Amino acid sequence: MTTPLLALDPVAIGDLIWTPLLIILLKVIGIFVVGLVVTMFMVWFERKAIAGMQNRIGPNKAGPFGLLQTLADGIKLFFKEDLLPDRADRFVFKLAPYLAFVPAFLVWAVIPLGGDFSDGKNGLVTWFGETTRVQLADPPVGILLVLAMSSIAVYGIMLAGWSSGSKYPLLGSVRASAQMVSYEAALGLSLGTVLLLAGTLSTSGIVANQDRFVDWHVISTGVVPFVIFLMAATAELNRPPFDLVEAEQELVGGFNTEYSSIRFGLFFLAEFMNAVTMSGIIVTLFWGGPQGLFDIPVIPGALEGTIWFIAKTLVFLYIYVWFRATLPRFRYDQLMDLGWKILIPASLGWFLLMAALRLGRDQDWNAVVVAVVAAAVLVLCAGLISAAMKVSRANREREGAMF
Repeated sequence: MTTPLLALDPVAIGDLIWTPLLIILLKVIGIFVVGLVVTMFMVWFERKAIAGMQNRIGPNKAGPFGLLQTLADGIKLFFKEDLLPDRADRFVFKLAPYLAFVPAFLVWAVIPLGGDFSDGKNGLVTWFGETTRVQLADPPVGILLVLAMSSIAVYGIMLAGWSSGSKYPLLGSVRASAQMVSYEAALGLSLGTVLLLAGTLSTSGIVANQDRFVDWHVISTGVVPFVIFLMAATAELNRPPFDLVEAEQELVGGFNTEYSSIRFGLFFLAEFMNAVTMSGIIVTLFWGGPQGLFDIPVIPGALEGTIWFIAKTLVFLYIYVWFRATLPRFRYDQLMDLGWKILIPASLGWFLLMAALRLGRDQDWNAVVVAVVAAAVLVLCAGLISAAMKVSRANREREGAMF
């Protein structure tokens, strides 16, 4: 008997004979292997791209063009001594790297990696005579799973610093927790605008809602939620310019100072895997996922979707590398000000604006009047917030002058 949970993939509907089971197993192995390989090449790509920007050579010894440099580094880490601090909590210290690494893999289970979304096919493809999707599972609450996994990653970093038994990793982990919780709010509010337009929490449903270029959520939401989501996601990943958790001039090495060997390597892999994962999420939510700008001749629709998804993801991977190479690190007060005083109010205000426009359209209100009134309210709120921040700044300066 088929249960709703089992039917997350169309191939699981009906009797689970050998062919459907093999297709599901193929997807699991494919996501795991491709994820590791892509992460390995992401490390190489970032080192090589930054070297080019800084007029350096970069990795060029291990393998052609240095492609095997990450593999060589991984093998080296496997054989390095695994240190365990005397004051560490042994179980939590060993568990933390997996809490940081595993969620990045699990998110790929709900991301559509391809599929034919043309003519109302909703991403369905036929493999070995069975109808399925080019994703491991399509739960009706896929986006909630993504948010849950991003929250679990916070525990990996926090527990790593706490369990090390040292003050510098603890400071780094506390910074990380405050930073990730702060930007999680802005990220969720900007995501709310996408869900408002898509009307579903399913990732394949969100992609299917972007069937034309003008319907891509980066355009239909007005660009602002995408910009906020990109900035909040960068802070969530602890990537430059938001890498305060690894501010080596202040924290030695951050939350992972006491880690060595393969456990350090897991944190290293998690950082780059998270960058790849978040790029895939951004493409899925705002840039049409596997939906293309035009049809590629000769290539079948399902494969064409995968090509478009890879191309878009590579663009955002390059953007993350570009950020690391060019942007200076924020001060911690600037980091918190940006998150709480700018991104959260902006994302909330834009969400309310889009909700008002959507309600006005459903109720046949005058669109111009609704837009003008909503914009006026947003401007008034922005002015009040700006005035409040000026008063707060003046009070801090006056209190500082007293000492």
